[in-house]
Amino acid sequence: MEKFDFETIPNRRNTDSDRWDVKPGELPMTIADMDFKTAPAIIKAMKKKIELGAFGYEFPKDDYFNAVKDWYQIEHNTDLKTDWMIFTTGVVPAISSIVRRISHIGDNVLIQAPVYNIFYNSILNNGRHVLSSDLVYDGQSYHVDWQDLEEKLARPLTTLMIFCNPHNPTGMVWTKEEVQRLADLCLKYHVVLLSDEIHGDLVRDGYHYVPAFSVEGAARDQIISLVSPSKSFNVAALHAATVVVPNENLRNMVSRGLNSDEIAEPNLLAIPATIAAYKYGQEWLHALIKQLEGNFTYVEKFIKRNISDLKVVSGPATYLIWIDVSKITDDSGTLVKYLHEKTGLIVTQGEVYGGNGRKFIRINLASPMSMIKDGMNRLAEGINSFKK
Repeated sequence: MEKFDFETIPNRRNTDSDRWDVKPGELPMTIADMDFKTAPAIIKAMKKKIELGAFGYEFPKDDYFNAVKDWYQIEHNTDLKTDWMIFTTGVVPAISSIVRRISHIGDNVLIQAPVYNIFYNSILNNGRHVLSSDLVYDGQSYHVDWQDLEEKLARPLTTLMIFCNPHNPTGMVWTKEEVQRLADLCLKYHVVLLSDEIHGDLVRDGYHYVPAFSVEGAARDQIISLVSPSKSFNVAALHAATVVVPNENLRNMVSRGLNSDEIAEPNLLAIPATIAAYKYGQEWLHALIKQLEGNFTYVEKFIKRNISDLKVVSGPATYLIWIDVSKITDDSGTLVKYLHEKTGLIVTQGEVYGGNGRKFIRINLASPMSMIKDGMNRLAEGINSFKK
């Protein structure tokens, strides 16, 4: 296996980086991008494109869609047809567009809190109601309250469900049976299932994510999946994603929405970089996952040994760790503010994700080990001081 550099932290201060727009001495472990350079094959493809020196209008062709298809076959052992796909400039813009196109003002859009906070924006900003079937926390992990979920899907005003697959912030990887059961329930109650699968490649410890479009039977006709290399390869600012809609009628509705909202055309690097990621990025991604496994193991052991009042409850997906702080506070916002002021460590308060998030913090572990160790030392210092 080629040796990739997961030890050097690219200096993103003063570079328009959202995450690294911080004061000297502060350590941001918040926004979900990585402190690693992307795969060399992607950088090479981007440089080649820039050297061309001419950047007119573009549109993705077969080579783009075939790269996505082949990636899902090789990496996820899932068949995906190219005519199911539509290019879009990002998962979040696509979610908002689909909310507008598939549901009506005043409808319920179902989620499973605690969940990615931007879902709330896409629903509320478009005049729909957030309806949550909260995940049930038993003190160790989360699970679905299927009875509550079905009752809320059955409500006449519930027309759309946004599914986080795998789940952010809890890191849950849904089983094949769970994805199928959810899809079948959505079919039963005529609810479109919109599945955000942006973290699908980032699954550790031998687990595998199940794309929603891979479900069997008529339930597939209610499915819209959103996939992208942005999290997997640290190319969030590339603004490239793919919408997967097996049903032709639903796909045409989604396509009209994306085009009406002008989010169906690529920028100059979107096509070559996505193709490079999916055709030549597999070895880099597997090396990244090994690095993340080491980071999670280190943090879990560190917390157990040095901050035993905290409890890690993350599943094996994403590079974001979900930590129960309820032994020391039921207001993680106050704790996060204190950590920032006391140690310079910046983490995310769980309240923004809804559900029982007030009792949790989320920390981004997609960084070299040197930064992970610095972050954990600051966390231990801050927690011990906060308790006093």
